[in-house]
Amino acid sequence: MDLQPDDIKAIITRMKRANGHLASVIRMMEEGSSCEHVLTQLAAVNKALSRAGYAIVATGLQQCLADGEGLDGVDTKKMEKLFLALA
Repeated sequence: MDLQPDDIKAIITRMKRANGHLASVIRMMEEGSSCEHVLTQLAAVNKALSRAGYAIVATGLQQCLADGEGLDGVDTKKMEKLFLALA
């Protein structure tokens, strides 16, 4: 399944925001911020990226259903492997 840029525009935006957030976390570490603050922000970045991954899987499934392929057109083993890669 190929994802179209228009279909994942919001996901791309979310990932760019997470990228900027990660840069901030790195800067915090370089400046000697507390472990608690760094880990809290790192957890937020991790959650944002995980949510982006799940959104990509959901978008792919929606695309397959919208294209009329239905679930028969979905390689369920491959989709399961991609989904579990996020776990």
